[in-house]
Parts: sequence; structure tokens; C-alpha cells
Amino acid sequence: LVALRDGAARWQLARGIDQWKPGELGEDHFRRRLVEGEVWLASLGEAGPVVGAWELWWEDPGAWGEQPPVAGYVHRLMVDRELAPRGTGRLMLERAERRIAAAGRELCRLDCVAHNPRLREYYVAAGYTVVGEQSAKQGKDGKSYAVTLLEKRL
Repeated sequence: LVALRDGAARWQLARGIDQWKPGELGEDHFRRRLVEGEVWLASLGEAGPVVGAWELWWEDPGAWGEQPPVAGYVHRLMVDRELAPRGTGRLMLERAERRIAAAGRELCRLDCVAHNPRLREYYVAAGYTVVGEQSAKQGKDGKSYAVTLLEKRL
């Protein structure tokens, strides 16, 4: 997971997308997410390499504030750009939506940094609607940044 995220960060930086940085999240982050929530993997077959992953949270007060339990929140949707077949990101997003609906929740929510219009367009093309902005989401480093809030009714 660390290598997958670092690879995605390097891919972003090579294209001028200032969002993720290599080395930002280590094993401790993913071990904690595995204990506290859900981490899903995409692989090329049962024995194949991992080519993508995403985290599912059942609340996200940092971006969305306190909310009634009507949504699941997708975080860190990431794909290995060298190994993953085209469309893997969309397939993982659809799997997240099915998981959230199966849990009886009606909305899939996510956020992306406000200065990444390409990513926002990707989610809008997948059926998500921009519902607002959070101008001061707190990062792990203590710095705040703006995020665009998107959701999809399931």
C-alpha cells in the first residue's frame, strides 16, 4: 500500500499535480486504517499483483463535519498506472458504491483538493455532484487546505 500510494504521488507530481507527496503515508497509516476501517485492494487475479486500492470510512468530520449516518466516504483511491488496466479506478469506485449501498447508506461521498480540476472532472464524469467546498481541511502536517466536496446518490 505504501509503494502504491508513493507511485501514485510520483505520477501526480510528474504531471504537475500538487496533491500527494511520496513518503507522506507509511505503514503505520495503513495498519491503523486496517484496524479502524476498511481498505480494499484490486489485483490482477487471485495471485496477481495489487494494482489499486481505496479506503472506506463511515464518517469524515474533517471534511464533512458531523453528519447523520447516511453516507460512506471514499479516500485514497489509487491505481498503479503501469500495471492496472484502463478503467480500474472507475471499477474500484463502483465497488465502493456497492459496498456503501449494501450497508444501507444512500450516499457515496469523497473530497479532492480544490486546485485539482482534472480529478474533480473525473468524479463528475463518474456521476458525482459537487456539493460544496471545505476551505480549511486540516492535513496530517497541521496545515490546512481547501477541498471540493462531491457526492453521489446510490
